[in-house]
Amino acid sequence: MTFIYHITTRSAALQARQTGEYQTESLAIEGFIHCSQIFQILDVANAFYTGQKDLVILAIDPTRLAAQLKFEAPVHPRPSATAPTSDNNFPHIYGPLNYDAVEKEFDFPLNTLGKFDLPATLR
Repeated sequence: MTFIYHITTRSAALQARQTGEYQTESLAIEGFIHCSQIFQILDVANAFYTGQKDLVILAIDPTRLAAQLKFEAPVHPRPSATAPTSDNNFPHIYGPLNYDAVEKEFDFPLNTLGKFDLPATLR
């Protein structure tokens, strides 16, 4: 199974588990929730979340999503230089994330340099 991934705060994930639904500011402003493919996580994390603590990565089963999923070209960050060009599109969820589509949560702590490393259990 190929999952898609979303970085969020531990408190937002807890609230979503309790309510059954996850929404972001980007959903209200842009109309979708930003997600990543596994090879895109670190580029996104180190571009947008550097220095932030208490983060988790949600592993989402796209076959269980209630909202529409589209793979689209990124605006930010730049496409991953290590991925084939055809795979550089980012997954976007066009609606709230039904939390029963989340297969697993991974702790996503900062390393000693204040950046991120992919959790060993996710590799």
